[in-house]
Amino acid sequence: MAIHISLLHRSRYTYDRAVTHAPHLVRLRPAPHCRTPILSYALNVSPKNHFINWQQDPFSNYVARLAFPEKTTELVVEVNLIAEMSVFNPFDFFLEPYAEKFPFKYEPTLLKELAPFLETAPATPLITDYLKTISRAEVRSIDFLVSLN
Repeated sequence: MAIHISLLHRSRYTYDRAVTHAPHLVRLRPAPHCRTPILSYALNVSPKNHFINWQQDPFSNYVARLAFPEKTTELVVEVNLIAEMSVFNPFDFFLEPYAEKFPFKYEPTLLKELAPFLETAPATPLITDYLKTISRAEVRSIDFLVSLN
């Protein structure tokens, strides 16, 4: 049985004098590819005299572009949503045969496509110590992910 939850998020800014706002990009809407069903969603913005254009970024996430034609002494961005919290197994997925066991190597074409996501920053001492505790012995990839989590 699923549970419905209600979420209210409000950001409020007040100013001691009227200010001009450059366009704002607001990323407060669940992605269309999220697994959690969104039963209702509302974005409320004040001042009411504004323009809103919904866009999607390169990863298909929603972005609201807000433009304010007049000066204002307050800016309020409020999101109301109702989501259905249902139980699902995050490890219920299929793997390509070459990736069924960890460690594995990506195929060359996929490796090229994933390059931006595989860039790393220098490891801190804490991360370095943590990585030393992770076994690199061959194991089913899903079992590796479950134990890592």
